[in-house]
Amino acid sequence: MALHNAGKHEHLLSHLLEVARGPPPNRLEYQPVRREKVISKVQSDEEKNCSRRQGERFAQFAAILCYSHRVKREYPESPIVGVGALIIEDGRVLLVKRGHPPLRGEWSIPGGALEVGETLREAAAREVCEETGLTVQVLDLLGIYDRVLRDAEGRTLYHYVLIDFLCRKVRGEVLAAGDAEEVRWHTPEEAAKLRLAEDTAEVIRLAFAKACG
Repeated sequence: MALHNAGKHEHLLSHLLEVARGPPPNRLEYQPVRREKVISKVQSDEEKNCSRRQGERFAQFAAILCYSHRVKREYPESPIVGVGALIIEDGRVLLVKRGHPPLRGEWSIPGGALEVGETLREAAAREVCEETGLTVQVLDLLGIYDRVLRDAEGRTLYHYVLIDFLCRKVRGEVLAAGDAEEVRWHTPEEAAKLRLAEDTAEVIRLAFAKACG
């Protein structure tokens, strides 16, 4: 979706906020999809037509998915929607050290870009699993933030709309993977000493207040 002015940008943020504030599920967990091939010996004409329509819809979905993977992250044509997960346990927050731009070598919260066909909460749970190895329950919306980085000439190098959720660990052992070079639990005092983006530091404080309050 192309955003050409501030009015449309505000409309996008309002829509995302409405979607994100939907009633959280009792438990939203990311699990790898299991694909099973089911072969039927006899298919009625109706079943065959249904299968053909499903195949056409899958082909359309695959085309959209392939296109989404070609979206430029540097100098994007439109903002990229990203999700973040604030996992609080025993008075500590789980942070990852980024291995790729724009935050290479810096500490941040687990998260990444929304993919075609998934909800915001599904994306948050998936990113946590991919980057930390944990299965989490996605709880409350904590905030929506703009992340706009410009180059020396003033052109927009990166533009993200970030949607952050409070999460609870369900199971798993912490293991850095994906874009994360390192994963570590931090106390509020330790997190406060890190070189963090201003919005990241703010949402970490909000997460501690909500989880421990």
